[in-house]
Amino acid sequence: MLAKAARHAFSRPTSLCLRSRGCFRAEKRLAKVAVVSRSATTSAIQPASAEDVNLIAFFDYPQTPQKVTTPTGLFGHCALTTPAAFNALADSTLRRAQLLTERILRARESRDELFKVVKNLDRLSDMLCRVIDLAELLRNAHPDPGWVQTADVVYEKLCEFMNVLNTNVSLYEILGVVLSDQEIVRSLSTEAYQTALIFWRDFEKSGIHLPPIQRERFVALSTEILVLGRQFLNQTTAPRPPARIKFSELQGVKDLGMGARLRLQAQVTKRDLLVYPGSLQAQMIMRSAPAEEPRRKVYMAANYSTPEQLEVLEKLLRARGELAMLVGKESYAHMALADKMAKSPENVDHFLDALLDHTRPYAYRALRTLSMRKQAHLNTTPFPIIQPWDRDYYCPPEPPAPPRLPPTPHALYGVSLRLAEPAPGELWHTDVRKLEVVDEGNGILGWIYADLFSRAGKPYGAAHYTVRCSRRADDDNEGGDLWKASELDRTAVQLSRDFEREGHVLLPERGIVYQLPVVVLLCEFLRPSLGRGPTILEWHEVLTLFHEMGHALHSMIGRTEYQNVSGTRCATDFVELPSILMEHFLTSPAVLTLFDPTGSFKTRSNGLYHDDPCRSIDTHTQILLAALDQVYHSSAACQRSFDSTAALARLYETRGLIPYVPGTSWQTQFGHLFGYGATYYSYLFDRAIASRVWNELFVQDPLNRATGERYKQEILRCGGGKDPWQMIATLLGSEKLADGDAIAMGEVGRWKLEDFVALPGRH
Repeated sequence: MLAKAARHAFSRPTSLCLRSRGCFRAEKRLAKVAVVSRSATTSAIQPASAEDVNLIAFFDYPQTPQKVTTPTGLFGHCALTTPAAFNALADSTLRRAQLLTERILRARESRDELFKVVKNLDRLSDMLCRVIDLAELLRNAHPDPGWVQTADVVYEKLCEFMNVLNTNVSLYEILGVVLSDQEIVRSLSTEAYQTALIFWRDFEKSGIHLPPIQRERFVALSTEILVLGRQFLNQTTAPRPPARIKFSELQGVKDLGMGARLRLQAQVTKRDLLVYPGSLQAQMIMRSAPAEEPRRKVYMAANYSTPEQLEVLEKLLRARGELAMLVGKESYAHMALADKMAKSPENVDHFLDALLDHTRPYAYRALRTLSMRKQAHLNTTPFPIIQPWDRDYYCPPEPPAPPRLPPTPHALYGVSLRLAEPAPGELWHTDVRKLEVVDEGNGILGWIYADLFSRAGKPYGAAHYTVRCSRRADDDNEGGDLWKASELDRTAVQLSRDFEREGHVLLPERGIVYQLPVVVLLCEFLRPSLGRGPTILEWHEVLTLFHEMGHALHSMIGRTEYQNVSGTRCATDFVELPSILMEHFLTSPAVLTLFDPTGSFKTRSNGLYHDDPCRSIDTHTQILLAALDQVYHSSAACQRSFDSTAALARLYETRGLIPYVPGTSWQTQFGHLFGYGATYYSYLFDRAIASRVWNELFVQDPLNRATGERYKQEILRCGGGKDPWQMIATLLGSEKLADGDAIAMGEVGRWKLEDFVALPGRH
């Protein structure tokens, strides 16, 4: 009940904490940007402010902060100066959480305390999540093994405690008393009642009605899933064995830079080249090598899994299946989707089947285009089969990024990003940048720490981490936590209390104190240097940056009284909406025209980007991955004979475009299987909703401030505090969506099909 899923790509399978994070796709260039600024009534392009220019330069040319300030710990916390200090903070938080739990369990002794139960449960959630989420970040981002090891220990220690809370019958009974008392229920705001229902559903999902022995098994399984999930995530980024490429296989490579160097290296050393999957050399070969064999070798190496890696994934899937059956669910998918927008795997299957049926003709047409290109290249008579290693070679290169980036946060929401000077010890790496997020009407909203550049040991991919959520704090009534505490306890919890009070701000006009959010954006862009000039990104990298910034703004703008529904802590199949909508601003010709006065990029965008046949193929692949996620979390995965590779091959053979290659097992690199287990369809689902929102609200005047304010108030500020179907229904003025039933699911599916018809090459 008290912890939920985390990380965009990855998450925690418990519930008092968090819901979601985000990552995916992207575009080109962080540099040399003239920023657009618009009012609510004009489309005029204005020159970049000094603040914008400084922000661009700050990312283009990394440098050590010059100002000398008082040393502190990570994120400015004096309790985070060393790994040992972090462990001490965890112990202090654990004891404080125990005291608050005891207070909640005594609530029936006082009617006043019963009115505080929902608030105190949310405080308990926040107390634990602030440390757990911090540990999740540090074990993925910190370069010091000592910090990583301590973060692992802290994470597992506090998650285990939270798993015990999730099956605490007495806590569940207290919440039942609250929800059955009509006077108390009437006193709860819509957001508070939604929070209470989330706790109630999470208790029931945790098998609260089970006999004691089975509840103990539930806790054991939950802990096992955490451990297996961590192992699985570590393996998704583990190096794969290199491909051995012969000198003769690189003849005619189109890349005259790295390709020429590789050929020269092989010629001089007289040895085969060892090309590691994911390296620049591997990317160059996949894009530029005319001979099929070196591309095939790199593909095979990149999609290899050890028996141990496969075993970890399949143990994870079986443990999830057993957990679901323990609480009376047919499969993990049935358990995971019960409180999502889709509500059931049957609805998800219906949604995906419709998309596959509609996408298939476009994808086959695109596949034929690639086959014709391969035929012309090989000068063969029959159309050759397109293999997985052909995609990058026969697809056109990505278009260049636009010369300026659209400033959607300020233009749409009145929100600015300002450079903030970190104190010594506040950052975990010199590449990290601290941004202050400021609302023109409400002052500071929170802070974003941007860790954007690649380095050794850093995880692959992009992610948005919530380190601290927004919530109301002036009515915490902390004194009640320590009413029956001993002097020893009071001393033990002081470190945690000091840690929690940091980041609180008073809103003078209402006399309310809010805890301000802190998030981290993790990417792996090529690190700039003064010698190489400004940061230049690929098109997909800039899309990734915009996608992740959509998650960050959701966390920043979300202003709820309860942290359990703050910002991105909402339904997994709703959380991608703000991030995907951000992508539309970057790919829209109408927006590009505003910040490209020459109009040259508009032509490229209308042509090359949308007409690329590989877009349809990639869309079809995304649908297959969502279908694979459903198969992996169905009842079939609980069988001892279940073979994840055989299931992958069967799906590609029956519903795929490009044939499955025997000997490959890409699924061990599918990191979303942990954080988005049974909900990977969310990207496609939210892409359909985002397209609808874009077309109905933004497409005619994309940077209209009044429209942005409406979206900000009706979606971003609410987080998970309202039913997502009702939020979408209100925003789009469509009452038939409000119930979130099968009709509503079908309507969203229809939107996605309409999107395909309008833009057949887009995904």
